[in-house]
Amino acid sequence: MKIVFMGTPDFAVPCLQAVLDDGHEVCGVFTQPDKPKGRGYTLTPPPVKELALQYNLPVYQPASLRTGEAYEILKELAPDLIAVVAYGKILPKEILDLPLLGCVNVHGSLLPKYRGAAPIQWAVLNGDKVTGVTTMFMAEGMDTGDILLMKKTEIPENETSGELFDRLKEMGAALLIKTIHGLEEGVLVSIPQNEAEATYAPMLSKELSAIDWTASAWEVHNKVRGLSPWPTAHTLFRGKRMKVLETEVFPEKNGEPGKAFSENGEFFVYCGAGAVKLTLVQPENSKRMAGKAFLLGHPLDKNTVLG
Repeated sequence: MKIVFMGTPDFAVPCLQAVLDDGHEVCGVFTQPDKPKGRGYTLTPPPVKELALQYNLPVYQPASLRTGEAYEILKELAPDLIAVVAYGKILPKEILDLPLLGCVNVHGSLLPKYRGAAPIQWAVLNGDKVTGVTTMFMAEGMDTGDILLMKKTEIPENETSGELFDRLKEMGAALLIKTIHGLEEGVLVSIPQNEAEATYAPMLSKELSAIDWTASAWEVHNKVRGLSPWPTAHTLFRGKRMKVLETEVFPEKNGEPGKAFSENGEFFVYCGAGAVKLTLVQPENSKRMAGKAFLLGHPLDKNTVLG
């Protein structure tokens, strides 16, 4: 099949690799423009572009899809299908209508739940037990198109967003190939999304990072793993910011929310219900360390309250 691939970040890379490995003709790759990164603001290509260049694929990086230029390029490429994975741009109707088999998107949630930019992180932040990936026909709205296929997976209670991200990007690649085969064979039937069940997963921001110790221990734990690896949960320890990187939940321990205490040398904090053990922290201007190691240099007193 002749395919145009549209994608930008790490999440999209296994999908492009899978399309290539499956023997399809990738006649063009659309990705976001290179961006400055690091302290030296070095212009850096997106991960999808890096992979595309390894295979000498034609790469297009339009600043906008609405000028008409992208449409003319796509019209000339004449793909049977456009596969879109975390591209980061809305496709106008004229592009959606262009390929014979349509535009197919891979999304990191069980739609219509968690439409938007950060579905994987919000599933973890909200303490969901199950999530998955969805392929769908693209429509003009954000993640509103008819569903083609879904694949579910359980979320272990200690899995971070980063770990789930790595699993779902591989699941998404396999589901994309299954979807392409189904469209080729004409055996897939799309199903409209239930709008009444739709939820939204907005982009993460650093404003989400501060831990509210009046929340339950499970809510604190979910925030810590949901904001890993970015933007990372944090609290204040004696007026200085401390990142909280890993926690364990102890629902049977209760006390004043935010109050820190030690048991057998381990670093605990009471929450609104239950307590958490801080197993991995990063003090301000310091390296990561076990909570137990942190307490060796910062012994607690009976009045130590975090936040």
